[in-house]
Amino acid sequence: MTDHIESTAAAARQAASAVAVLTTEQKNAVLLDLADRIDRATNSILKANQADLDAATANGVTGPKLKRLTLTASSVGQMVEGLRQIAALPDPVGGVTKSYDVPSGLAVRKQRCPIGVIMMIYEARPNVTIDAFSLCFKAGNACILKGGREAATSNEILASIARDALEAAGVPRETLTLLTTSDRATIQRLLAMEQYIDLVIPRGGTELIRFVHEHARIPTVQHFHGVCHLYVDKDVDLDKAVHVCATAKTSAPATCNAAEAVLVHADVAAAFVPKLAERLSADGVELRGDAGVCKLAPSARAATDDDWGHEYLDLIMAVRVVPSLDAAIEHIHRYGSNHTDAILTTSEQAAAKFTQRVQSSCVLVNASTRFNDGFQLGLGAEIGISTSKIHAYGPMGLEELTTQRYVVQGDWQTR
Repeated sequence: MTDHIESTAAAARQAASAVAVLTTEQKNAVLLDLADRIDRATNSILKANQADLDAATANGVTGPKLKRLTLTASSVGQMVEGLRQIAALPDPVGGVTKSYDVPSGLAVRKQRCPIGVIMMIYEARPNVTIDAFSLCFKAGNACILKGGREAATSNEILASIARDALEAAGVPRETLTLLTTSDRATIQRLLAMEQYIDLVIPRGGTELIRFVHEHARIPTVQHFHGVCHLYVDKDVDLDKAVHVCATAKTSAPATCNAAEAVLVHADVAAAFVPKLAERLSADGVELRGDAGVCKLAPSARAATDDDWGHEYLDLIMAVRVVPSLDAAIEHIHRYGSNHTDAILTTSEQAAAKFTQRVQSSCVLVNASTRFNDGFQLGLGAEIGISTSKIHAYGPMGLEELTTQRYVVQGDWQTR
């Protein structure tokens, strides 16, 4: 098994060299062909997914995890459209981000280039197989994908279709490697293969991300938690703030950019908290509050220390009354996860102070935390959201799947 894993990683490294020099037109042709192939194979893909769903149900999987595992005709259609959108995006490879001359006469330019081999480890969502491949490929990289065992059948058919599209275009099939093993020792071995793999991106639960963080000898981009806050300032439109807070939870409660906590300035708490409590109750959201919130909203359940900094991924929201903007910022510094935090205010001064002092990967003013998403922020698509500050911070689109190097043009200078 060790020899097989090493030869697999070595083959991905070799494929990466071929992908790095493909033209934009060649890459787009593969992506568009893959979109057509997936469209034609919709029934086969859904049949494979049903096998995964049947096995998961038999193993007691329910709720959000089962939902994340499910593919529908609509979601396969979204996969197809996503491939076409990525093909339409500008190619970041070769893009010049800086150009200047130095006193020696050298012409210096800073230019985007592929990272090389990207390994992604993810759980449940089979659509990630195509999302990850297409983004890595458009950015000139090969990828090694380790999907969750619960989605093995779905992942295998999707990867097989992608490899057929690569082969039809004369691109090495090893550009996409799918691993189906769940053996931790094997994954740990891969995480040490720095001679073949350039970057690891884990996408899943805390246990998975901690495992990668503890065992990787390769640079990683990750986020452990999505503990996202909304701060309701003393100068605010109460009704608009209620709507933003509620929908930041209810629109997709199991996503990493859903709001988990609301901090309310004491000056507006008496007017705001009852309105929010009524809205959350109507939306089926459990409210957990501090003493001030429980006094204003009898339906609230008393929060414990564990509720601050907790990622519920469910229809639960923690609410706290704070005496000032400074106190809200202090709370976020203590309990936040550098993912997404927002201020709701009509004060430009308060907004400026919040965005300056809260250094999360995405900070919003008068908008839902749910907008920290590659597509919503105009990146076209994303492979995940990073809370690591090195290399990439926030949604990772095509540009974040490249690195930058210097290309220097001389005129026979010596030093």
